[in-house]
Amino acid sequence: MRTLLLTLLALAPAFAHAEVPRPTNIVTREEWKSTPDPIPDNRKHKPRFVTIHHAGVLWTNSQTPEEFLRNMQAWGKRRPEIEQPPRNTYWPDLAYHFLIGPDGRIFEGRDIAYEPESNTKYELAGNLGVEMMGDFNQQRPSPAQLESAVRLTAWLADQHDIKLDNIRTHRDAAPGATSCPGDDFYRYFESGEFKRWVEQLQAGEEPQITQGEPLPKGPTESILDTKKKPQ
Repeated sequence: MRTLLLTLLALAPAFAHAEVPRPTNIVTREEWKSTPDPIPDNRKHKPRFVTIHHAGVLWTNSQTPEEFLRNMQAWGKRRPEIEQPPRNTYWPDLAYHFLIGPDGRIFEGRDIAYEPESNTKYELAGNLGVEMMGDFNQQRPSPAQLESAVRLTAWLADQHDIKLDNIRTHRDAAPGATSCPGDDFYRYFESGEFKRWVEQLQAGEEPQITQGEPLPKGPTESILDTKKKPQ
């Protein structure tokens, strides 16, 4: 019995888990003036994955994140009028559950109770969609965005009992169909750093979330510095 007790005590740190705090920089739907249309009950789901995206649109600091969200929401509702098949499906609300601005603020999007949207084919039910504003094949995420993505993911995984193996990116969910979330962000998944940072937060530790050097032949300009080019 004593041997068993000592063994359990020795293994205890490996199973240690701390409650991950809700990020303090979340902006509610009410605060950014979201106007979603109703979503049918048959699209309700149980979260099993955190799936991370980028917008895939170069951020040029020509609008505020709030304006970006309202424009995207309005565009989703008008897709049947302005897009060609198969992109002409109606989106009653933002495609993602949370969206992260260049300044690191985290904006509530679609109600977590409902599955997300996508222009690529993969099983949508079960995914909590997190999108970062910007195009990380052409520019680099800000340090604040990177940190918010880690802290939000750790909190969502903790709240919904999502396994570390079920934290992924869009290109992992739809292999061969997309480069999302861009090479300059995906690097943190390839290296394993992103999941290590999440794991540290779940263990009650404070990770050192640091931005890597620019990739060879990759973007060098931060999303915070990109400006709209004169026409």
